[in-house]
Amino acid sequence: MLEKIFKLKQNNTTVRTELVAGVITFLTMSYILVVNPNILSAAGMDKSALFTATALASVLGTLFMAFIPNLPIAQAPGMGLNSFFAFSVVLGLGYSWQMALTAVFIEGIIFILLTFFNVRELIVKSIPSTIKYAIPVGIGLFITLLGLQNAGLIVKDDNTMLTLGSMSDPHVWVASLGLILTAVLYFKNVHGSFLIGIVAATIFGLILGLVQMPTGGLVSLPPDISPVFVKFEWSNIFTLDMLIIVFTFLFVNLFDTIGTLLGVASKIGITDKDGSFPQIKKALFADALGTTFGAVLGTSTVTSYVESASGVAAGGKTGLTSLSTAMMFVLALFLAPLFLMVPASATAPALILVGLFMITSVVKINFSDMTEALPAFLTIVMMPFAFSIAQGIVFGMLSFVFLKALSGKWKHISITMWVIFVLFVIKLVLDGMQVL
Repeated sequence: MLEKIFKLKQNNTTVRTELVAGVITFLTMSYILVVNPNILSAAGMDKSALFTATALASVLGTLFMAFIPNLPIAQAPGMGLNSFFAFSVVLGLGYSWQMALTAVFIEGIIFILLTFFNVRELIVKSIPSTIKYAIPVGIGLFITLLGLQNAGLIVKDDNTMLTLGSMSDPHVWVASLGLILTAVLYFKNVHGSFLIGIVAATIFGLILGLVQMPTGGLVSLPPDISPVFVKFEWSNIFTLDMLIIVFTFLFVNLFDTIGTLLGVASKIGITDKDGSFPQIKKALFADALGTTFGAVLGTSTVTSYVESASGVAAGGKTGLTSLSTAMMFVLALFLAPLFLMVPASATAPALILVGLFMITSVVKINFSDMTEALPAFLTIVMMPFAFSIAQGIVFGMLSFVFLKALSGKWKHISITMWVIFVLFVIKLVLDGMQVL
């Protein structure tokens, strides 16, 4: 049955490989079960209910991605979007978290309509090849930065923004052990090398006293979700602020998702010469459904997770990987103490190595043509430096239109690109107005 549903032989993979890849993806993104409730609870939402909402939204979104496009891409409430939800919409603008949830729900409905009418797919296909080649590279650097921060190798600094972490930090040694072990095992073609590395690093962290064994038992019932379930507020939906809020959610989610899908798809090896792939419409539809149902459950925008690339690097190629990840989130509902004992430094090596795997498409960029090279370069560097996949795409596409137009290469700019260009400019103006 699994063969019929996920076409394993056609994709040259096995059940074991897919299941292990799904576990790897879960372990590299399981931090969301802790981080999302912490962020959204700042807006006044019930933290315990948010844990359940986060897990269930991740299960549903990932199952949509497993069975609709048959892709090894997991979904969960997006980082950045949850911060905008809590700190900008609720604490900044003063709206209720119920209204913010309503905005997320409206965004999901709009995304479903845009996908149905092929607007999102049209946007993906209109992205220039040089930007498509640059996106995986930028995401690779972005993921690497996340991994280095989780490892404690790179830390924030008031003078230089970022600096080398302290070698006396035991988390650095946990991550270093995991990185070396995983790299050696991967070189020797050991199946499950990423998972072995994470487990070994966690055990090392336990020996160093960084990890505490769960107390009070490993199994517990999920917290009650009712405090955040279907909590919508419709009284302020026809306001300028609501328009700006929905537009911002749309903007960030759209290009975060596009960047993630194109980046991960390129590592699966299913992209064509233009950087797109056959299941793009189904993947976008699964993403839209994830956001809509996530709002119903009571959490911020659900989006495709770039950490899915870790599962792909471990051999995942089909929706069975996503199904495995979804089942891990189901287990997490009842085994939260066990899963949450894995420290970020233990999953950091997987992110660093995935970053390595994703930069290979840089060789496809035409660096001899400045109108191709600079947009690609800005796409790459702005993702880690602005700490946003979406912003990297914005700077890349804006510079592409400017350079091609001013260089007289008008035929290289599609009508869709001009529309996107105008929307980006409007978005930047709106952001400026909020600052003023």
